[in-house]
Amino acid sequence: MMRTIGILVFDDVEELDFVGPLEVFGTAARFGGDCRTIVTAEFRSPVRCRNGLVVVPERTIDDVGRLDLLLVPGGLGARTHARENARLLRFIRESQSIIASVCTGALILGAAGVLEGRTVTTHHGSRDALAQFAGVHVSDKRWIIDGQIASSAGVSAGIDLALALVAQWFGEPLAVQVADNMEWQSVAWRSGQ
Repeated sequence: MMRTIGILVFDDVEELDFVGPLEVFGTAARFGGDCRTIVTAEFRSPVRCRNGLVVVPERTIDDVGRLDLLLVPGGLGARTHARENARLLRFIRESQSIIASVCTGALILGAAGVLEGRTVTTHHGSRDALAQFAGVHVSDKRWIIDGQIASSAGVSAGIDLALALVAQWFGEPLAVQVADNMEWQSVAWRSGQ
């Protein structure tokens, strides 16, 4: 079954939060994982990331279509304007897909109101901010999949979460192949620790 993964970007998004998972899913596709990744944003105009990378989204939130996974990265933009953007929050709330956050992307999910009753994680410096959302249980794990909500801790932890999703969807041998190709030394993708 083809999996369509949407990665939401916005100004001041942390590059590794989304480029790491993009690399994982792209490599999985090259090695036979039936998936496609689409970078999406509120508008089709270029997005300036936290450290200066400029990304041109392939689709907008209005025309991205059906997704199997919506990945919401973090960064300065997540901690400021993105979690106050009514259009982005509505897009997340209305998503019928699995929703995953990387790092402080969890703050956007909290603002969208999709975390109530869920156990989630985020960057260690933002756990207190995440705990302020009603009904959210905050963990210090590297990544967590709690039903339709997945989350990872800071920055590079998004790679482990993406590898865990590849293992879940396409089997552990493919995830091992992807990790080996990327020379990813962490094995946290196997357990969330």
